[in-house]
Parts: sequence; C-alpha cells; structure tokens
Amino acid sequence: MSETAASLENKPSPADRTVFGHPVGLVNLFNVELWERFSFYGMVGILGYYLYFSLDRGGLALPEATAMSIVGAYTGFVYLCTVLGGWLADRVFGMERMVFYGGSVVMIGHLALAVLPGLTGVGVGLVCVALGSGALKANASSIVGTLYSKGDPRCDGGFTLFYLGVNVGAFTGPLLTGFLHKELGFHIAFGAAAVGMAIGLTQYVLFRRNLGAAGKEPGNPLPRESRTKAAGVGVLIVVAIVAVLLTGLVRLDNLATVTSAVIALASIAYFVVMLTNAQVTAVERSRVRAFIPLFIANVAFWSLFQQIFTTLAVYSEKRMDWNIFGWEAPVAWIGSEEPVWVILLAPVFATMWTKLRERAPSTPVKFALGVIGMGMAFLLFLTMAGGTGRTSPALAVFFILAMFAVSELMLSPIGLSVTSRLAPEAFRAQMMALYYFSVGLGSSVSGQLAGFYEPAHEYAYFGINGGITIAIGLVALALSPWIKRRMEGVH
Repeated sequence: MSETAASLENKPSPADRTVFGHPVGLVNLFNVELWERFSFYGMVGILGYYLYFSLDRGGLALPEATAMSIVGAYTGFVYLCTVLGGWLADRVFGMERMVFYGGSVVMIGHLALAVLPGLTGVGVGLVCVALGSGALKANASSIVGTLYSKGDPRCDGGFTLFYLGVNVGAFTGPLLTGFLHKELGFHIAFGAAAVGMAIGLTQYVLFRRNLGAAGKEPGNPLPRESRTKAAGVGVLIVVAIVAVLLTGLVRLDNLATVTSAVIALASIAYFVVMLTNAQVTAVERSRVRAFIPLFIANVAFWSLFQQIFTTLAVYSEKRMDWNIFGWEAPVAWIGSEEPVWVILLAPVFATMWTKLRERAPSTPVKFALGVIGMGMAFLLFLTMAGGTGRTSPALAVFFILAMFAVSELMLSPIGLSVTSRLAPEAFRAQMMALYYFSVGLGSSVSGQLAGFYEPAHEYAYFGINGGITIAIGLVALALSPWIKRRMEGVH
C-alpha cells in the first residue's frame, strides 16, 4: 500500500473527529443555527413595531393587539411548520438536505420583507420564513442527536453548546436590526436578516462533509407509489387553508387563537399516531407517554418566555427608560438582553451537566425547575408595576431577564436532548417537530396573552401569569418520578 493511500485510510472519519470533546459536525450545525437565529430573531425583534407603528414612523399602523396577535401566531406557525420539515426529511429528502432547503426559503422570505411593500411583503415574507425555519430547525436539531450514540453522557452538553449558537444569533440579530431600523428604516433592517441567512447557508455548504453520513438519507422512505397520493393530500390542505381564509373565519386579530387551536389539535394527533403505529415498540411507546407531561410543561414555559417579542416588546416601548448617557437606545434591543445571559451561562451549564453526570438532577426535575423559574421571573416585574410612562430602568429589566436565561438553560437545551433520546426510530425528525409544536403552542399563546396587557393592570397581568406557571411547574415536579420511570421504558 502506498504511503498516500495509507494516510487516507488512517485519516479519522467525521464521526471520529472531535472539537472540545464533541463531534466535529457539531461546529457546522452550531454555525448554521446561529445564522438562522440571527435572521429570525433580528426580524421578529422589529416585526411588532413594523406592524403597529404609525405610517409616519415607517410602520403599517395596525392596532397594537392585532400586531401582537400576528407576531404570536407567526412564531407559533414557524414551529407548526417543523412537522412538514420533519416529515419531508423522514420520508423523502433526509434531514441534511432539508436543512439546506429550509435555509434557502428563509433567505427568500427576508428578502420579500425587505423589498415588497405593506401587508403583501408581510404575508409573503412571513410564510416563507415560517416554512423555511420549520424545515431547518427540526432537522438541524435532529442531526445533532444523531452525532451521539444512545446514552452518550456528552449529549446534554452537546445540545447546550448547540443552544449557545442559538443565543449568539438571538443576541446579535435584534441588536443589529434594531439599530438599522432606528437609523435607516425597517426595510434595510429586514435586508440585514437576509444577508445573515446567506452567510449561514454558505458555511453550511462548505463544511457539509463534517456531518459524515448523519441525516443524509430518509429514515422511513416513502414508497414511490405513495408519492403522488402524498402530493395530492398536500394540495388539498393548501386548498382548504385558502378556502378558510376566504370565508373570513380567520382574521388578523384572531390569528394567534386559531394558530393555538391548530397546533393543539395537531399535537394530539401526532401523539395518537406515535402511540398506535405498528413500527413503534412497547418501550418506545412508554417513552412517548413520558414526553406528554414534558410537552405540557414546555408549553407553559414558552407562553411566558416568548412574551419578550409580544407583551415585553410593548412594555419596552411604553414603560422602559432606554436613555444611555443621553442616547436613546433602540427599543428592539430588549430582544438582545436575555441572550447575553445565556451566552455567559451556557458554557457553565454545559460543563456542570458533563461533570455531574449521574449526580445531576433528572431531566423531568430540570424541566420542572425551569418552568417554576420562569414563573418567578414574571413575578419580579411586580417590583416595577404601578408606574406610569417610561420609568422602568432598562438595567433592572436586564437583570430580571437573567432569571429568564437560567430557566431557559434548565429546560430548553435539555428539551432538545431528551426529545432526541425519547424519539422512536421511525419518527426521529417528526418527534423533534412535536417538541417544537410545544414551543409553537406556547409562542402563539403568548400572542393571545399580549392582548390582555395594559400598563394600568400590570399587577394582575404579571401576578396571574407568574402564579399559574409556578403551579404548573410544581405539578411537573410532583410527576417527575413517574416520568423518569417511563423514560427508562418501565411501565
């Protein structure tokens, strides 16, 4: 054997190469998720303002409650679209190609928002971004799970590092688009989101080889004879959606409510399918059952957390003092405050879970503590309730959002990891889509809740939301032993 051939044979495969103890493919997925979140949060951070600001401020002058309903419905719809992305990956294209296709559609959506005027640009742009993000998110997260073997103790740490990429993007996106909107207008800011996604796609293509064989082929390929039938069902669904829109039953002001109902029904249907499918073993069904209370806890968490872009976006403009040494900072920067804490704390949590290993709290306990912490964070806003005008210091809100971050790190990256572990083999990507359904349902509920917010009623708003969420977290904590047994396949 020649020296060159020998060196090629001995060269480690992508599956064997590591960076900081984790598979090298994690670096690529970290970066593509970073840029997708940069574009997504950069856009959604200014979306509400674009919808309800007056015409002379560059907005569309929609009613405030309607604008927040659209934002909540849109973020919920993004996660609803993960089921389509997951299904196409599992049955047709494979997860790796769906990440690329999804990112491309996201970029087109941001360009539409930047170029097309009025509600036309909003409609085309948001639909494209939702479809593309749904395809990318479910599959990028699922590929991360395939980089680790079942039971690999590095998995929680790997997902926490992956989540760090999410939050680097979530921090830089609103920071840049908020500044660009303030200085140059909304459409330039939307264009910056498109550029960010283009950067993410470029690096993904250049370093695709580092993923090895992960996610290249569909896990449960759709037979050729079934593809025409599946396409027909897809066309019928589109026709049904258009027909419903034409009836006027779905309006801009009830969009969040309709989205919540659709996601809830779709989630129930998905649980039924997985629990009754012949390809799912008895042990796998036990694990799916364990996921149900985690799903509910996740909905409660995200219904409060996603208010950063609904209720707290309004709070930022009407109640927060953004004066920094005489300069008025963009109100959209509230979307960048919480990710700062996640960026600082994510490596700490990743190291902590890796070092504690078996001594760490169980996944159900982590979930419950995350939900309880989120409720407590909302109660902290009571310390500034009752004021009038822009009297809430930005620095005080910044420290309250530290509690958001700690709660998020207890729950969200762990949620990605546990979903990957509990997924039946035939439903890997679609199980990740179901996880995102819980995020989507919470997101759309946040849009509904925002309609009840008024500065004059802050004690009731923050107190009731926080108290109910803490109660849900306590129930999840009491159920944690039952959940843990079923996660392990014990009936």
